[in-house]
Amino acid sequence: MSADHPVGTSVRDAVEQKFCYRCGASIPLDATACPTCGAPQAPVYPRKNKVIAAVLAFLFGSFGAHRFYLGQIGWGLLYLVFFWTVIPGIVAIIEGIIYLATSDEAFARKYG
Repeated sequence: MSADHPVGTSVRDAVEQKFCYRCGASIPLDATACPTCGAPQAPVYPRKNKVIAAVLAFLFGSFGAHRFYLGQIGWGLLYLVFFWTVIPGIVAIIEGIIYLATSDEAFARKYG
């Protein structure tokens, strides 16, 4: 094992861990409380930026760029198929406004 990975841990184990904000102990990523000190833990959400999603919707929404960014490949392909009708562009502008009006927490819960 290298110095970066202590004996008995793998890279997968390291990726699926987070640190307690109070005591700094390594805990599972989905833990709601630290087993060492009992401190409640906030859930960890993957970071998709709502501003980037909105900018993609405004600039390239007709082609579904914002949907691809958010991991919604099926919707992105549907936008690509119908971009010539202008309807996806109109819908994308509305979605961009919705993204910007949504709170960061709600956006993170919905889109990750």
